[in-house]
Amino acid sequence: MAGPGSDMPLVRLEGISKHFGEGETRVDALREVSLEVFPRQVVALLGPSGSGKTTLLNVIGCILDPSAGAMELDGELVLRDGAWQRSDLRRLRLDKIGFIFQFHNLLPFLDATDNVAVVLQLAGADAAMARKRAGELLGDLEVGHRKHAMPAKLSGGEAQRVAIARALANSPRIILADEPTAALDSKRAGIVMDLLRKLAVEHDAAIIAVTHDEKIFDRFDRIFHLRDGRLANA
Repeated sequence: MAGPGSDMPLVRLEGISKHFGEGETRVDALREVSLEVFPRQVVALLGPSGSGKTTLLNVIGCILDPSAGAMELDGELVLRDGAWQRSDLRRLRLDKIGFIFQFHNLLPFLDATDNVAVVLQLAGADAAMARKRAGELLGDLEVGHRKHAMPAKLSGGEAQRVAIARALANSPRIILADEPTAALDSKRAGIVMDLLRKLAVEHDAAIIAVTHDEKIFDRFDRIFHLRDGRLANA
């Protein structure tokens, strides 16, 4: 397996905690989680249901406010003492983070190509270039023949591969995936993981995936185990 591509981690967490509620109803979803993920690494977050995996992914993605801790993304301190250090988190997500969700969340009024191209256009690319890049990614994921299909006409596996193409469109340096291969057979799961590995190597990117998919366990450089909100080993 590939090792770190740099001495500088792309994702660095220190003492990340997250609780919901207060008093007797308080639930500690994350408890002082610290970890580092380096360029060219593909890592997994494993653990039983309710262990904090998706919560941690959402904190790294700057979607969920943590209760405490510090976080650096791509060398930038974005969280300190549980407080965000930038006001433009949307721009940070658009520029540096790609999301692959368990449910594809495709825009129902756009075809497969435009669902991917829209991310590039939001980042400033012209329409022709965006659609060209979208077509290339859809082809890499063996769903190019469905590039004009609307989401309602796609199978679950096809829709998931379009969503993965969308996440990769801007060549983000940090890719966060929540069960990225759950809807795919072994062959297509392998294609997705190979593409993620290629992106990690070619763009010095880091991939962090929540998964229960045993058929891809051997594709990870490192596996982090969460239990009751704590990191069991790092």
